[in-house]
Amino acid sequence: MSGMASRKACIFDVHPLWLDALQALLERLGLVVAGRAVGRADALAMIEEHRPDVIVADLAAISDEATDGAGNCAVLLRARAVNPDVRCIVLSDVDDDDEVERAFNAGATVFCVKSAEPDDLAQAVRQSFNRSIYFPPRKPNGRSAEDASRPVVRGETVGLTKRELEILRLAADGYPNSRLAQLLCVTDQTVKFHLSNIYRKLGVSNRTEASRWAQRNGVVAEEATASA
Repeated sequence: MSGMASRKACIFDVHPLWLDALQALLERLGLVVAGRAVGRADALAMIEEHRPDVIVADLAAISDEATDGAGNCAVLLRARAVNPDVRCIVLSDVDDDDEVERAFNAGATVFCVKSAEPDDLAQAVRQSFNRSIYFPPRKPNGRSAEDASRPVVRGETVGLTKRELEILRLAADGYPNSRLAQLLCVTDQTVKFHLSNIYRKLGVSNRTEASRWAQRNGVVAEEATASA
């Protein structure tokens, strides 16, 4: 928690009661809540003034598909412009894959549904500073009831591009470079180039270590990497 003490947070939600709850939670973590906003213009001005380390915002409030689209969210773009290392915690009333994708397309570091337990959100904020992305508990989908009650953590892409993440998943599934090149319609040399970048970004030395990283961080299922 001591690592949080000097970090500033800004919060943005159209409902003042949510702002109160979020401020209490963030202050419990040791963060300094430097600004609060209920409107987009105020949120943009707040970000410019405080240059936060963390912004917590409602997805519906920050994304207006009729104007800028979820993939071009002015609020998160501004936050990243003033502080490239900002952690963007995006909240949503809806828990489905489309909402998750919308959030990350908008620039989220973390997605969390508003129905999550406060401690789950607190853990997500902490983990956002440890290169991880947090998803709150979702539908069991065959998992045991005990597993379904636990938070599911997905490893952050640590700067991986979409193509690099795709290659990491395929490599962890056991595909050789030649097959990767065929599947992605690129040359073997291009695959090797991407793999080198992946190893560097993950801090690993080879495909086996990268596959284990992918398994530990939930990028691929455990069964998929068992034979890697």
